[in-house]
Amino acid sequence: MREINDSNSNLTDSSARRFETFSYLPALTTDAIRKQVEYIVRRGWDPAIEHATPENARERYWCMWKLPMFGESDVQKILSEAEACLRAYPENHVRLVGYDRYRQTQGTAMVIFRGVADSRTR
Repeated sequence: MREINDSNSNLTDSSARRFETFSYLPALTTDAIRKQVEYIVRRGWDPAIEHATPENARERYWCMWKLPMFGESDVQKILSEAEACLRAYPENHVRLVGYDRYRQTQGTAMVIFRGVADSRTR
């Protein structure tokens, strides 16, 4: 059996904190983020953008960037909103959420940009 390694996630070192899907992998590339948005759109989920300061990102509730984009299927519009959120709050982590309206829950959630204070930024 293979040995399981510790993730080195801890609360005092913001660069070692892990959030949501994919946070144990290297930072997502622009192409990888686009593919995740395309997946959300293909599933028929409603995309939403959220943000939080690195010190508050462990909290259950993040600030919503505008309203969820109900029914939005234009991938570039969704990416543009995520980038606008990052420009408005460059210190914050930015999270992409896909809401499944039928199950009334999140289908996926992932940090797509980490704040400039974090060493794992983009």
